[in-house]
Amino acid sequence: MIQAGLELIHTDGYSASGIQGIVVRADVPKGSFYTYFASKEAFGIEVLAAYSDRGLAKLRSFLCNTNLTPLEQLEAYFDDRIAAFRTSNFARGCLLGNFSAEAADHSTMMRKQLAKHFKTWSAAFEQCLSDAQNMGEISTEFSATSLANFLFNSWEGALLRMRAEKNDAALVEFKKIALGSLIRRTPR
Repeated sequence: MIQAGLELIHTDGYSASGIQGIVVRADVPKGSFYTYFASKEAFGIEVLAAYSDRGLAKLRSFLCNTNLTPLEQLEAYFDDRIAAFRTSNFARGCLLGNFSAEAADHSTMMRKQLAKHFKTWSAAFEQCLSDAQNMGEISTEFSATSLANFLFNSWEGALLRMRAEKNDAALVEFKKIALGSLIRRTPR
């Protein structure tokens, strides 16, 4: 059911995805849903966790590539994501961002889970950026924590714009500026 829900919610959105559609897609009786989940909100939280875990595994696979420098690891990751969004015709974006826009104002439980996932993702970027600073690959003018938060926040914003414009311009511009000059610049 989680996989079916993830696919449906990522395509149609949380609000537009009803329990009936989820169980039909999962090919299980509707009563089964309530055997495993107390509510749609509880189900949504499990979908978020599954999405976040899957995405983090992908990110970490790039960040563990010791054949690349830390900055090259980030570039490879963003290149991969940009290519994937091109393949999907710029649909869907990041489910964490989608849920934030759709449900964070209406569910304290969901908002707290989103904040937790965002923090976990930022921490993965932070470690990579810290490694890049330690290697002298990027400036130490800003802390790795600030850079990671900025990088992740900017990426999420670029994904929203990508969905609205149905092209990769915001993603390419994000990568060019964020990784091309902003974090590489030397302190004044």
